[in-house]
Formats: sequence, structure tokens, C-alpha cells
Amino acid sequence: MEKIILGVDPGTTVMGFGIIQVMKNQMKFVQMNELILSKYDDHYLKLKLIFERTTELIDTYKPDELAIEAPFFGKNVQSMLKLGRAQGVAMAAGLARQVPITEYEPKKVKMAITGNGNASKEQVAKMLQQLLHFRELPEHLDATDGLAVAVCHFFNGGKTEKNKSYSSWEAFVKHNENRIS
Repeated sequence: MEKIILGVDPGTTVMGFGIIQVMKNQMKFVQMNELILSKYDDHYLKLKLIFERTTELIDTYKPDELAIEAPFFGKNVQSMLKLGRAQGVAMAAGLARQVPITEYEPKKVKMAITGNGNASKEQVAKMLQQLLHFRELPEHLDATDGLAVAVCHFFNGGKTEKNKSYSSWEAFVKHNENRIS
């Protein structure tokens, strides 16, 4: 069985994404890149661009599943809010196209790739390079972070016991009723 997995590392400065193909339980590197958003001042424009790029990736590569990195909890509430919005619009793009979504905590992604939940971006990138046999690392490592989420999803076999997974907008709303006022 063939499957395409789109991995997304959401962000309002840089959104990283990676795509892998799975055939006969073997991963094959398809693509990774990033959407540079730092040149835009308007936060709403950034969200629109994230939605459009995610939709474009879905329409082009037709992923069977979307894996996305969950926002980490930091001290800066404004940064967390912006990151959550970026993740939300990427998820909305997947939900609008009926692509099942699974969320992974950053530490879980790092653990899946390197065996160390505190690994650096560089360590994750180098391990992905070995696993997927691509030559050049991107200028920003957000692209490899997006790819790492896709690979983490593959390693987890799509299992969602501890991860949040949504197959539709209704499922997302039902699972997050406490967040709706």
C-alpha cells in the first residue's frame, strides 16, 4: 500500500514542511521546503499565506495524512497565540480537504528521529539526512523540522493513542469543546 505523509512545522516567521512517500513500509523522501513569512508585517496576511500554501501542498501532493507539530508552551503568551493560530490555519487547510491530521509534541518528534527528546535542530536534520538519503540541508532547519514530523508519524504507524488526531472539522470541534466559549 502506498501512502503520502505531509509534515508541517507551523510558524509565523518560517513554516517548514516535508513530504514522504511510504511504499511497502519503506520511506522515500519526496520534498521539503519552507514558507518564509518574516518579510510580512501583517499577521493576518501571514495566516492567509500559511492556509494557501498548505492547501496548495495538499492539492499538489495529495497526502493521505497530515502530521503537524503541536505548539510548545513557553512563557511568551503572544508568541504562543501566534504559533497556535499558525497551526490552526494549517490544520484548517487539511480539514477543508478531508485529510486526517495527527498532532505531535516537539519532544516526541525529536525522540522518534534521534532517540533524544532534547536533540538540537541540527541533530534532527543530520539523522533525517541519513534516514532519507538527501544531500543538502536547507538554509533554515524549519524544513527538516517539518520533514521530521512526517517521519515521526511514519515511525508511529499513524497510531494516535497519545497524539491528537482529527478526521474532520466536526471531530476537531467535538474533541476540543472545552476550548469553545
